[in-house]
Amino acid sequence: MNASEKILQSWHANADAWIATIEGNDLESRVLATNDAIVTAVTALQPQRVIDIGCGEGWLCRALRSRGIEAWGVDAVLQLVKKAIEKDGPYYTTATYQELASGLHQLPLPFDVAVINFALLDEEDTAHIIHALPNLLRPTGYVVIQTLHSSVVDAGTPSGWQRGSWNGMKQDFVQPYQWYYRSTADWYQLFESAGFCCIHMQEPAHPHSGKPLSIIFVLQVAQA
Repeated sequence: MNASEKILQSWHANADAWIATIEGNDLESRVLATNDAIVTAVTALQPQRVIDIGCGEGWLCRALRSRGIEAWGVDAVLQLVKKAIEKDGPYYTTATYQELASGLHQLPLPFDVAVINFALLDEEDTAHIIHALPNLLRPTGYVVIQTLHSSVVDAGTPSGWQRGSWNGMKQDFVQPYQWYYRSTADWYQLFESAGFCCIHMQEPAHPHSGKPLSIIFVLQVAQA
């Protein structure tokens, strides 16, 4: 079983625990900063139609829809997609990143914005979906990515696989997995290789400690 399959297997096993975690607002960093940060980053672009890739149980789509934005979600975990549909309606579909990149989906293309919120965990899948994103977007479309901040690893750590853990979670999570860390420089290199330029970057921080909690990239297809 490769790394991507192990990550997906873990999320299948932990779907109910994740739903309970989101519904209970158990993740302090999300409540304090990162949820509002990603919603603000997307709405600032004034999109009409958004695709949330790795949507989970759909909280971000619901937040965007409440602001008058047509929001669609896709996730590889059927249990999460079922919960999203139960809460919000038929705006969600099940597909892996490989299937999405290959056009094996039923989504109303094109989108003004593709958002990926803490859902880029594998090395190859991440590169694959980033390179496929222009096919989902209008020529003037944007990509908004929120991911783990480099402060989660030791300073100077090169890109590579990191040991995962569910330690500190209130729910009963099982099957931790390794996740692929990218340095900020390597993120920029990946974006450039896919034909994107980063037009904005921010680091949402803890409101009391000032410690960065994540990093958000706003991308647009580079103009020739």
